[in-house]
Amino acid sequence: MHHLSTHTWMRPEPLELTIRRASSLGYSSIELAGEPTVHKIGETKDLLKKYNIRCWGCVTIMYGSRNLAAPSQSQREDTISYMKSVVDLAAGLGGEIVTLVPCTVGKLQPSADPTDEWSWVVYGVREVALHAAQKGIRIALEPLNRFETYLVTNTSQTLQLIREVDLPNVGIAFDTFHLNIEEPDLIAALRKCKGKIFNVHLGDNNRLSPGDGSLNWPLIIQTLREVGYEGALAHEAVPPIDRTSVGAFGSKQIEPEPWDVDAGTLQFLKDHASGVLRDDYYTDMLKKTAETILPLIK
Repeated sequence: MHHLSTHTWMRPEPLELTIRRASSLGYSSIELAGEPTVHKIGETKDLLKKYNIRCWGCVTIMYGSRNLAAPSQSQREDTISYMKSVVDLAAGLGGEIVTLVPCTVGKLQPSADPTDEWSWVVYGVREVALHAAQKGIRIALEPLNRFETYLVTNTSQTLQLIREVDLPNVGIAFDTFHLNIEEPDLIAALRKCKGKIFNVHLGDNNRLSPGDGSLNWPLIIQTLREVGYEGALAHEAVPPIDRTSVGAFGSKQIEPEPWDVDAGTLQFLKDHASGVLRDDYYTDMLKKTAETILPLIK
């Protein structure tokens, strides 16, 4: 049975605030940002219990040097180690999945021969997935759109990567925003991935909340049922910031600067054309997703 989940990376804030907001709006779980040095298992479990919400899993946060396709072997090894630590975090919180993005978000040009890059990614994903299998965690590979990565951007490429990794605990994280850009037919793409959809991320065609764009959400949910997907539907709307006079030069959406955010997180937000969203604006986005999706899955 589907349940409503939310990512935690889109607004830097104390995790308790994120969890309390999600619980109050009818969300059943979180997909935690994969930062094991930030989120301690014991403290996070206490928060989840306090607000009667669970951890569906974690997502790799691919900024800086994190890149399975890097020419540097030591960089690739460090990335694999990081991803394994995200698996450990998810397992320690009772999660079921880790969404894995193979390459650095925002890197749009290759740095090596394509056959080498592909073989490095296959090897890296397999190493992480073998570790995950020992922990009872499934790996959901997420294709991103062409404006965020140059490698693994659609379902055909992702399914081929799954075949070459050749492990039963590897599937696809189907992100409706990314794939409505890259697939000629979103519904046909869902059907093509039948049996391999391990996770679903929610964003409308414009990356706003479901219901604030043009995607056909009743049909999407119906098709997910038809293909047998029963896991989380995770809110991951990331609005572009309107810095013109129409949007009061960003003040309707983002907190006043300077922002008290570490450099890596800030760069990751900027790479998504976003920033530190206002509490009320961010809350309204989660409300919209809940209002659109919950009636379709109850």
